[in-house]
Amino acid sequence: MKHLFGIFLLLLSSFAMAKDPISTGFFSNKAVSGYDTVAYFTEGRPVKGSSKFTTRYQGAVWQFASEKHLAMFEAEPEKYAPQFGGYCAWAVSAKSDFAPSDPKQWAIVDGKLYLNYDAKIKALWDETPALHISQADQNWPQMIGKP
Repeated sequence: MKHLFGIFLLLLSSFAMAKDPISTGFFSNKAVSGYDTVAYFTEGRPVKGSSKFTTRYQGAVWQFASEKHLAMFEAEPEKYAPQFGGYCAWAVSAKSDFAPSDPKQWAIVDGKLYLNYDAKIKALWDETPALHISQADQNWPQMIGKP
């Protein structure tokens, strides 16, 4: 019995250490909690996507509010996908850590979408976004196992 428990803990820790390249919910495979990433750029606000307009990208399901937004994303996913896989940009920068993000805590800087954990963390991000972007750009490759 002790051996089974030990094997279970080992497997659990292996799963906890491995992170998907795109942040999704624990019980869901939806990127950005189902929000339409194109809408941040075209409407300047978070808009919930629809299950009628979906695609797969980097192992996650992406939802959009319209067929037009879906087509725009499919044509240029790197342009519209949030940086750092949609994980909290401040956590990637300040802590070299994976933290979930809130689609309502967002910023577009130099044409790129960044998401943060909550309003308090977003305020920290907003103090020095260029610094956080620079730090996160340095941390991210090691976090996802790429040199």
